[in-house]
Amino acid sequence: MLSDRPRWWWTAAAVPAGALPALAFPAPSLWWFTYVALVPGMLLLRTAPSGRRAALEGWLGGAGFILAVHHWLLSSLGVFLLPLAALLGVLWIPYGLLVRRLLGGVPGAGRAGAALVLVPAGWLLSELTRSWQGLGGPWGLLGASQWQVPPALRLASVGGVWLLSLLIVALNCAVALLISAPPARFPAAAGVTGCALLTGVVWLWVPGPTVSGELRVAVVQVGPAGITQSVEERFATGERLTRQLAGQRLDLVVWGESSVGSDLSARPDLARRLAELSARVGAPLLVNVDARRTAAETRGAPGIYKSAVLVGPLGPTGDRYDKMRLVPFGEYVPARSVLGWATSAGKAAGEDRRPGTAPVLMDLPAAAHGAGVRIGPLVCFETAFPDMSRHLTREGAALLVDQSSTATFQDSWAPAQHASLGALRAAENGRPVVHATLTGISEVHGPSGERIGAPLPGSASAAAVYDVPLAGGSTFYTRFGDWPVAAALTALAGYCAARGAGALRGGRFRKPAPGPTARPARTARG
Repeated sequence: MLSDRPRWWWTAAAVPAGALPALAFPAPSLWWFTYVALVPGMLLLRTAPSGRRAALEGWLGGAGFILAVHHWLLSSLGVFLLPLAALLGVLWIPYGLLVRRLLGGVPGAGRAGAALVLVPAGWLLSELTRSWQGLGGPWGLLGASQWQVPPALRLASVGGVWLLSLLIVALNCAVALLISAPPARFPAAAGVTGCALLTGVVWLWVPGPTVSGELRVAVVQVGPAGITQSVEERFATGERLTRQLAGQRLDLVVWGESSVGSDLSARPDLARRLAELSARVGAPLLVNVDARRTAAETRGAPGIYKSAVLVGPLGPTGDRYDKMRLVPFGEYVPARSVLGWATSAGKAAGEDRRPGTAPVLMDLPAAAHGAGVRIGPLVCFETAFPDMSRHLTREGAALLVDQSSTATFQDSWAPAQHASLGALRAAENGRPVVHATLTGISEVHGPSGERIGAPLPGSASAAAVYDVPLAGGSTFYTRFGDWPVAAALTALAGYCAARGAGALRGGRFRKPAPGPTARPARTARG
């Protein structure tokens, strides 16, 4: 241990070391950098002179990671992003302690082997905890950086994004061992080889999706003007772009999030215009309504909803999905009575949106495509949650559609990061994903996660048509879910139990035994 290292310099270095993995995500998209991006932080943590220092540096590294991956939120949250990063950084304390314990000093083969399993589990623990919607959701999961790597996407079909995160941290751990601990080179090399073999076996033996049909889907993207246009002007732009699609034999037309600013039951003129558009292009329209609804329309829960609504030639079909997982501060303020001041410190929601209560599947008209195709709608950052896409797939969705708007963060890394999530959700479930946005980036991914056609960049105001392959069957991940999570948590629980039992056996937690009772000294008899 480098117990004499300068305290302030090394502690401060934890922040930039923790931020390094952000370069692997879009927009830089240096996906290969992920395999070594954690190494500087691991080398720092393993030399921490005490557990307290390792906890502090793990915390600071986690805060640095959150700041780097979410830096584009500064325009919305302002200075509130700093305490938020500090709060979430606490989740990396167990990871920091595990790195110091298992990689510190001169680890033997046994400890190095344990590190290759337990250090990734410690990282995954932080990802799982912050994936709760109230803490911002699963944005910036380490495995999501591999969205454009075909072997990684095939692995995602087996264990989801969680398996990718575990393997990436294991590779970084192996590299750190190779650099810092010569006696542990054998298990480190074995770890690298094991990751490579697993990837190869999955690639060779896990079948890819079998294409079973095709849909012609059009995406209508209002473009940059959607940021400044009024609600009526935005609708008119979408209307104009949709008219240009007439005669292209479409199965579905998708508009972006908040493309309609009034509830269609309150504005029959808008419903009529949409129905006329549907008749003109010969396909239903999936629009997104961001509007207030009355108590009568919502069965006693009035408020503002974000809803995917399917409209056919005769008007709204009755299929409506209300967004269930809302963006903290962006669409509602958690504990508003306490944190309501955030509305003055940044661009937090002035009024809470109301969440939906259940996922919805929508049937496309049989005349458009043949029978049996159902779509599973999601709204905005709901594509970040692996469980939502998996649930829709298990219920029968053949196509996943995400309606999004990152207009507030248009000139940042956010649109590219958001669009990339479609590749992970597609590969996990073997279902194509259409990511349609109001202002870009819109793109489509096939059932293996591959990109279909050219994306619509943020500078485009256009309508594009995509031939989307459909696939049948079910992936291992869709069938068995988050088994890597269960395995990692079980390993961590076993380690903690073994450590606790060892401490008890060693007497660390026992009360000290009372000393021998003093006996009165015998007096010599004369």
